[in-house]
Amino acid sequence: MKKIIFVLALLFIPLMHCFADDGLNINYDSDKGKFTIPFGNSYNYSDIMVTRAVDGDTLILDNGERVRLIGIDTPEMHVSNKLYKDSRKSGEDISTIQKLGRRSYEFTKKLVEGKRVSLEFDVEKRDKYGRLLAYAYLKDGTFVNAEIVKQGYASLMSIPPNVKYADTFLRLYREARENNRGLWGGG
Repeated sequence: MKKIIFVLALLFIPLMHCFADDGLNINYDSDKGKFTIPFGNSYNYSDIMVTRAVDGDTLILDNGERVRLIGIDTPEMHVSNKLYKDSRKSGEDISTIQKLGRRSYEFTKKLVEGKRVSLEFDVEKRDKYGRLLAYAYLKDGTFVNAEIVKQGYASLMSIPPNVKYADTFLRLYREARENNRGLWGGG
């Protein structure tokens, strides 16, 4: 009987890590087309590597998780429902939006790919797709979300309750537009 309890405990303890603080931690790797459950792993989000920028506002960490940068929205470069929605909303053709998306992606890629970051969370830690929702900071203190807006490569997307830096982003967005930075420069 003690052996059975011991074996069950060995199976149950790693499972408990998946239910820590924010629910079941299931990741979907779209490149590989599979789901993963990181049993027993705990990640130090104050010092983690960005392995890849997916687009201008989404990152992949070295633990395989996706991070959606809070408060910003960059043009789509991949064919998606959002690309078509953005085209209808803006009146721009698909290829123009994709070119702008590529520019945002290139900026974000150069800013963070292959670098260690620290993540700060707001009220909600994950979105409905299971991505981490975060503010990212480079080791030199650069506030990644803010820098993307400041340099003119993102619009604003404030979704309550995750609005901690909404006023800062609005100020930086206006400055970028007024000074024709990044995507607002027309080039």
